[in-house]
Amino acid sequence: MTSQISPATKKRILSGAKPTADSLHLGNYIGAVRNWVDMQAEYDAVFFIPDLHAITVDFDPAELAKRTRIVAAQYIAAGIDPDKSIFFVQSHVPEHAQLAWALNCITGFGEASRMTQFKDKTQKFGADAATLGLFAYPTLMAADILLYQTDLVPVGEDQRQHLELTRNLAQRFNTRFGHTFTVPEATIVKESAKIYDLQNPSAKMSKTGESPNGAIQLLEDPKVAAKRIKSAVTDAGTDIRFDAEEKPGISNLLTIYSSLTGKTIPELEAEYQGKMYGHLKVDLAEVMVEFVTPLRNRTNELMSDPAELDRLLAHGAERAREIASATLAQVYERMGFLPSLSLAGVR
Repeated sequence: MTSQISPATKKRILSGAKPTADSLHLGNYIGAVRNWVDMQAEYDAVFFIPDLHAITVDFDPAELAKRTRIVAAQYIAAGIDPDKSIFFVQSHVPEHAQLAWALNCITGFGEASRMTQFKDKTQKFGADAATLGLFAYPTLMAADILLYQTDLVPVGEDQRQHLELTRNLAQRFNTRFGHTFTVPEATIVKESAKIYDLQNPSAKMSKTGESPNGAIQLLEDPKVAAKRIKSAVTDAGTDIRFDAEEKPGISNLLTIYSSLTGKTIPELEAEYQGKMYGHLKVDLAEVMVEFVTPLRNRTNELMSDPAELDRLLAHGAERAREIASATLAQVYERMGFLPSLSLAGVR
């Protein structure tokens, strides 16, 4: 008798963040990291640091290694629980690259050429600057997803085309070789607050903003974070209210305040009715210090004990490989490769 999956079984969700900066900034946390933390309760969550994707463009090996550790440590410090979620570094699970090659071989050249991100980057930097890795980026992304029989993938508009290719490849493989892959669906996670540059509130907070004072880096001295809040651009007038068009600077500060404290925007508007911008900035600076300090301390604690960080990441990679190796063994068998003891297990 075939066993039935319990209705209570959680759907599997997968997401990753490239190690491209020396520190996450506040926008990263509120827009993405916090969502990962929340997902752990609702889903069977798989999170990873896609360092293989980071080498599709020019990179520095020492920086890549340092940033991979820093990003991993910050995610754990922010609330990713390596016991609740599968959390690992992509290159620690060789099945990602192995499945990507198999998928390359059922992906049409024209199909890959139509990927918008590849076309945009080659138009911007020239075809001679593009690598085969950049061209094949979408099939590696497909492998990331399909290895774990992922049900749901949170994607932004810039990745929808890649997810559609992933779905096409899963269906193509299943049709040709027999049902092997779960065909993933896109999911929109609960809407995250958008955090804007403190010096230019018309632009999103970014590591590449016009002024370093426009972004709050989560690993910098909390006193610096407080100073940046106090020097944030504000708007004409004196009333503290949310109006993204007329008061983008104050609206951004209210959004940050609400995101870090859980207070609603109307509650904050009522609290600061009749008060000056300076009152809001001083209070928000204190809130920022209270938020940044423990996260920074925990990150530094993990970075100061590389053996413990390595242990946590190795634990995640081991859990990931239990799933990934089973998927890859099935793929190899159905494609006609001879069985491997390292994939099929010792009989």
